[in-house]
Amino acid sequence: MKTAVMTSSYAGDFDRCALLCESMDRFMQGDWRHHILVARNDVALFRTLEGPRRVVVSEATLFPSWLRSFPDPLSLGRRRVWLSPFSAPLRGWHAQQLRRLALARHVEADTLLSIDSDVVLVRPFDPASLWDGNLLRMFRADNGAIHATPGHLDWLAHAGAILGLPRRPDPAHDYISNMVAWRVDTARALLDHLETRTGKSWVRAVISSRAISECMIYGRYVDEILEGAGHYPDDRSLSHVIWFRESFPQTPEGLDQFMRELGPDQIAIGVQSFVDHPLSEIRRAAFSVTPQ
Repeated sequence: MKTAVMTSSYAGDFDRCALLCESMDRFMQGDWRHHILVARNDVALFRTLEGPRRVVVSEATLFPSWLRSFPDPLSLGRRRVWLSPFSAPLRGWHAQQLRRLALARHVEADTLLSIDSDVVLVRPFDPASLWDGNLLRMFRADNGAIHATPGHLDWLAHAGAILGLPRRPDPAHDYISNMVAWRVDTARALLDHLETRTGKSWVRAVISSRAISECMIYGRYVDEILEGAGHYPDDRSLSHVIWFRESFPQTPEGLDQFMRELGPDQIAIGVQSFVDHPLSEIRRAAFSVTPQ
């Protein structure tokens, strides 16, 4: 199986993305190519990470001409805002999700594997292992949205609105993780479905609200429209993640405690960028894991 790995990133996460790339080059196996998806103004910076299996993709090739980013005056230009005639102003995390959806129409592969910038692979991993015959493993925490953040229910509602489904499914599954696999053919069919149903481009449909979760949109499309075809659900995350500062002490000892809880079938770790562990410590911890 051929895999298009995609990482949607930005200049502020460059060092983390570089560490991800190092870990992929060390541990990723099989037939894969890594696509780093960035805003126009970040292309030159990220080009330094390109190589035989890695390419930087500007959102200029993914987005329609009417959706562009500009310096955000509210942050004195430190951040950017994405403006269009069809939506409220969008933030960087919205743009990152749109890039991931858009890439489906720009690659020839079997699998789209989304990996966040703050992920580090710690064990050998071949994405082809996510397939069981013609079925792709899809992360799904059954009824997990009920027990997650309040935003999860808003993201589910928006997904339902644009897919033509109930705004509040029952059960309300959670499909969000920092390593998520999609079928390329299914992702393309999803974009086609959005355009057929809404009568406008899929981008306009998705940005009709800022409560966007590309994982929720894909997951609900698979489960409630395709009735699970081509996939099998699995609630095991591929990565062990520190989501909140309070989870572990922000010290080397706290990071070591986190690493001791790495599951035997987890092949990566993720330390959220707002958690204050130095990258040097994360790198030390990640590359000291005994391969399975």
